[in-house]
Amino acid sequence: MDPKRKSKVSLFDVVDEATFTTKLNIDDGGTTAHGFDCSNMSPVNRWNGCPYSQRYYDMLQKRTRLPVWHQKREFLKALKDNQVLIIAGETGSGKTTQIPQFVLETIDVESAYKHKRFMVVCTQPHRLAAMSVSCRVAQEMDVTIGEEVGYSVRLDDLISDKTVLMYLTDGMLLREAINDPLLWRYKVIILDEANERSLATDVLLGVLKGVLKKRHDLKLVVISETHKAKKFQNYFFGAPLIKVPGRLHPVEIFYTQEPERDYLEAAIRTVVQIHMCEPPGGILVFLTGEQEIEDACHKITKEVSNMGDEVGPVKVVPLYSTLTPLMLNKIYEPPPSPLTKDGLAGRKIVVSTNIAETSFSIDDIVYVIDPGFAKQKVYNPRVRVESSFVSPISKASAHLRSGCVGRTQRGKCFRLYTEKSFKNDLQPKTYPEILRSNIAHTVLTLKKLGIDDLIHFDFMDPPAPEALMRALEVLNYLGALDDNGNLTKLGEILSEFPLDPHIGKMLVASSKFNCSNEILSISAMLSVPNCFVQPGKAQKASVDKAKARFRHIDGDHLTLLNVYHAYKQNNEDESWCSENFVNYRALKFADNVRHQLACIMIRLNLKLCSTDLNNRDYYTNIRKALLAGYFMQVAHLESKGHYLTMKDNLVVHLHPSNCLDHKPEWVIYNECVLTSKLFIQTVTDVRGQWLVEIAPHYYDLDNFPQCEAKQLLKKIYKKKVETRNKTR
Repeated sequence: MDPKRKSKVSLFDVVDEATFTTKLNIDDGGTTAHGFDCSNMSPVNRWNGCPYSQRYYDMLQKRTRLPVWHQKREFLKALKDNQVLIIAGETGSGKTTQIPQFVLETIDVESAYKHKRFMVVCTQPHRLAAMSVSCRVAQEMDVTIGEEVGYSVRLDDLISDKTVLMYLTDGMLLREAINDPLLWRYKVIILDEANERSLATDVLLGVLKGVLKKRHDLKLVVISETHKAKKFQNYFFGAPLIKVPGRLHPVEIFYTQEPERDYLEAAIRTVVQIHMCEPPGGILVFLTGEQEIEDACHKITKEVSNMGDEVGPVKVVPLYSTLTPLMLNKIYEPPPSPLTKDGLAGRKIVVSTNIAETSFSIDDIVYVIDPGFAKQKVYNPRVRVESSFVSPISKASAHLRSGCVGRTQRGKCFRLYTEKSFKNDLQPKTYPEILRSNIAHTVLTLKKLGIDDLIHFDFMDPPAPEALMRALEVLNYLGALDDNGNLTKLGEILSEFPLDPHIGKMLVASSKFNCSNEILSISAMLSVPNCFVQPGKAQKASVDKAKARFRHIDGDHLTLLNVYHAYKQNNEDESWCSENFVNYRALKFADNVRHQLACIMIRLNLKLCSTDLNNRDYYTNIRKALLAGYFMQVAHLESKGHYLTMKDNLVVHLHPSNCLDHKPEWVIYNECVLTSKLFIQTVTDVRGQWLVEIAPHYYDLDNFPQCEAKQLLKKIYKKKVETRNKTR
């Protein structure tokens, strides 16, 4: 057979009409209690040639109870007749696990090339979800994870030549499109949880819209929450919509009479009250970040323990993005057994970020506690500041949170805010990331994809022109784009790193300053949440004492390096982390990130090197390399005692958590945090003369606003000229 002809086979060409109809009839008929006629099934697994296990049939019974199962016929018929299909439904309807399997049952995955198979791919916005769902689907298909079903996420993948269904993050598929612009190895692409509208999702939507015009054999399924489905329909030229019902049982919603002053304490108090007074059933609590979650887990466990025999035992489980798959599996475990034969029932309590709104379905959750807050990053392109802060959620998020119960029985949702606040204060929806984020890395990715006309790129929601121009300006200053907006050789290198371009530039420059090993470690530490455990009042003195052991007087970046070195020197020991109040999981994740970045540097022929630790330039070289990436994020100490950011003249303050033992004249900073004031966080002491040595193109005084820093830089430039003249 002609390989070219085979590669153009239509999705359903290999399934004749009779076979297709038979499949649909089997799915709709039935001798079982749930409408599935096992007598018409082959006893042999199509994918591995083995007889189906009893577990397969047990799980099949559960699958047939899912709302999406009853629309299998409608879905397959619509997919056969259309290139793009929109699926809308509530969390827990089975969309994520079942729709990819429906597709696999109907298509041919063999290609004309030996040892090659076409694949169905299903994207997820979160790496944890991709790993978790792929394991579940492998069980349902009665195959081995990493064989016929696999996943590919940042830092980890588990696939083989046998893989026919792959779960991966939106970002991973986007990076794959860089090397394979038409994504030839896929027959069907399923974008799950597209309603989350991450940066990667929005870029991927635009890229796929272009691919579909060139590959008429490719099918796209977009899965969304119901309230956003219409927008996806309009974006894809009126693609047909299939609605899947979700919640199976009613959910009672409660509001507070008065606003809560401390949502964390209110959430913990509500958990304890539910455990004391309500019937058995799991509790899901939404909080804003990893450290807050760990703190809440500790406090809940302690509170319940102090109550002794008055209540049953609890299993308190955290859920956030940097958990290992092993830790993640705990959210699906049953509640603990009673402590005695006639003792009170145990209860499972899951404490999660907003990742649980859509990406995870936990069937035994009966109670949801929604404090009404989430952590967001918002970018202000005018002053080039990305601020992290805790802000109220939207009505759409509140709806998603209440939808996490009611799947197996009646549920209750406790909103820790007033009904008036819900109606009048919450925004209707959460704005897509692309409208509130620094898009420099997104622009770099688009340039790498060969998309130069960014103004006319088909974004579902175009970023503000000011944000786009600022991203182009930043990339030009970093040397990633030339003055015509074209990708430079450095830009090609930076696009290979799954990092903010500032950190990428820092990594590339580190070889020049003979400290790439150290900058690798710092970059990895910057990629994970706070490695220090946040203390309660009782522990604060002990935590501060432990932190002091790692503190470097020149700043936070070098302190992070000390923490990482100590972690490795102590053999990555979890008990050592606990004794020193550092987060073991964060450090383990950072270590994995470092390995990935080192592999990229080796592939790009970037030298891995270090200055001798006893050399007096050891820390100076590291600080210079840091500045090479962050020269646009510099603040100067003014005579009035506050700091002023360069060029933008924004008044900022050092965050109280900094490790400096003095107030340096010049500092670089990683981010701004808006609380009572605008604080700069993760700061390091640098020298004024380094600014003009490392980034003279940025510190061009002709384009500098009037400030004390400008006068100092003038003196530095003048001294530099005088020194140069003397040496002639």
